Amino acid sequence: MAVDDRLPAYLEVSGLIRAVDAAGGFATVVSKGERTAGTLMVVCCDRATPARAYERMPQLDSSRKWVLSKTQDTENPKEFTDWCNRRGKQDDDLWIVELDIVNAERFIDADPFIS
Repeated sequence: MAVDDRLPAYLEVSGLIRAVDAAGGFATVVSKGERTAGTLMVVCCDRATPARAYERMPQLDSSRKWVLSKTQDTENPKEFTDWCNRRGKQDDDLWIVELDIVNAERFIDADPFIS
């Protein structure tokens, strides 16, 4: 049996929110998932760029990398919100956390969105 070395979801979310707050941004839980073994979707947003949704996906080498799942269409911003809501309903374990700060990707160690 493999040992899962992931942090419990609630601790990861709490740390993420504290880090963003300490950097002068705002972070909030949009949807709570399973407390310990839940998965995370992080929505990065700020006034200067469209919102981006990242999810941690399993890789071939057994690592888990943050991957851009969806980018907000500036012509139809409601579609992004609808997609996030559907995604949350598909997975009861999913936490959705919104980070409102410039270059929010730095908090999840993901490559920044490039338009």
